[in-house]
Amino acid sequence: MNRCPWCLGNELYIKYHDEEWGVPVHDDRKHFEFLILEGVQAGLSWLTVLKKRENYRKAYDDFDVKKVSEYDEAKIEELMNNPGLIRNRRKIEASINNAKKFLEVQKEFGSFDNFIWSFVDNKVVKNQWKDLSEIPATSELSDKISKELKKRGFKFVGSTIIYAHLQAIGLINDHLVTCFRYDQV
Repeated sequence: MNRCPWCLGNELYIKYHDEEWGVPVHDDRKHFEFLILEGVQAGLSWLTVLKKRENYRKAYDDFDVKKVSEYDEAKIEELMNNPGLIRNRRKIEASINNAKKFLEVQKEFGSFDNFIWSFVDNKVVKNQWKDLSEIPATSELSDKISKELKKRGFKFVGSTIIYAHLQAIGLINDHLVTCFRYDQV
């Protein structure tokens, strides 16, 4: 079975690739989860984040955006002392800030899903890469969404982070054309 080579060599990576990566997301809780995880991933490998994902789900109230938006200094300290998380104060504070901004987007657009998918007219961008070296780190689309999120006050949403986010939530299909998942998602 042909897979994108970036996931090979680790069962957790393979499971993520086969079951989640590139599958269109239309659930706001899942959008929020990926937005938080992509933000904490900055400067680290995605595998590092995947290994800590269950810890994040527990520590972040299963990514309940309303609860996260209400986290206070005591909760920040609790998260900073949680060895199952990436203990970076700026990233933790950004996740709380982003929860507040996420709620504002939901209020304005009815859902975050409506907002994010509006950038592609609700149609998956299906690239046709033959080799990993062809896949960019950013695109005009990720630049545009990153700029809009920053304008709305989101943090840790640079174009590279947003490009990875768009891949994860299936807005962009960057499975290689030789990958068995390419036509499935």
